[in-house]
Amino acid sequence: TWGGHLGQVKGGPEAAAAAAMMRFMLLFSRQGKLRLQKWYLATSDKDKKKTVRELMQVVLARKPKMCSFLEWRDLKVVYKRYASLYFCCGVEGQDNELITLELIHRYVELLDKYFGSVCELDIIFNFEKAYFILDEFLMGGEVQDTSKKSVLKAIEQADLLQEEDESPRSVLEE
Repeated sequence: TWGGHLGQVKGGPEAAAAAAMMRFMLLFSRQGKLRLQKWYLATSDKDKKKTVRELMQVVLARKPKMCSFLEWRDLKVVYKRYASLYFCCGVEGQDNELITLELIHRYVELLDKYFGSVCELDIIFNFEKAYFILDEFLMGGEVQDTSKKSVLKAIEQADLLQEEDESPRSVLEE
């Protein structure tokens, strides 16, 4: 068996990728403000809004000591609160909730490393970076890279390229 994805799957990484999938990740504040949303399956805007509204209501109404997993429609919802932000993922029924919780934690660790103790304002004012970090880590709802070092290195390289593009050049250099 190969257990590198969202559950134990026979047949190697390809089988794991086919068997497990995150449907979406939402970040929202305690006040119910959506800060980031990433959808891994084609979903209409109407359904996205309905999903966000319903899940915010359900998650925000739960007591702090309650379980971080819940059944919702045909999905499992896994969420975790960090400071004033809730990180909320919808995963398929056979997916492992504890691994999903670990993926949320890994994303928070990556944000923390990049921003140096990340806070809600970092997400608000640097949402492009938050999305970029998420895309380096998860793509198509599946884990791309579990190594914090390699994800952070890719982000650092992208930052260097962006700085080069934005640096002023003289007319003679062109």
